[in-house]
Amino acid sequence: MGAVFLAGNCALLFFMSRRFAWSIIIAGIIGAGLLFLPFITALELSDFKTRQKLLLVSMRSGEEFTISFIHSVNRRPVYDTLRVESDHLVIVRSRYDSFGAGMPDSSTDEGTFAVAKDGWLEWTVNRPVPDVTIRVGWTAEHMLHIRDRKIRLAELAEPGSAITMRVQNISIIDFLKGRFVK
Repeated sequence: MGAVFLAGNCALLFFMSRRFAWSIIIAGIIGAGLLFLPFITALELSDFKTRQKLLLVSMRSGEEFTISFIHSVNRRPVYDTLRVESDHLVIVRSRYDSFGAGMPDSSTDEGTFAVAKDGWLEWTVNRPVPDVTIRVGWTAEHMLHIRDRKIRLAELAEPGSAITMRVQNISIIDFLKGRFVK
């Protein structure tokens, strides 16, 4: 009777160890598959010509960031605010402290012009766009402001070259391959 009990337990252990091994294999396959699912929303900055990723920044839908630069004509600062949505960007507004060539000076069908309480001029448009391309200036000092970080665009690409910004949903693998900022 004891031998039958022992043999039965051995068979049960063998069956359970095979089941355990298959569970581990299946969990590993599922885990590996998750590495390739695009579930991280990121702002991607890439070279316009080569599409090489220069920077990936983890963002939440609805989160805003700013691009600042020195206006080429009046040599004054401009701050363009954009918002990340699930699959596109929204150009929210521009802020500047004096008029210059190409800077809005009144409200139109495209946007609203106002003077903010701090005296800065604001042009609000809330225009959805698939991407935004910026030519990195030689003297414009383009700067990306995200949360508490400031990133000089000239550190990502040579002045004179173009950088495209777009929203991407990326996988953990893409995250590990790219230059990623949290």
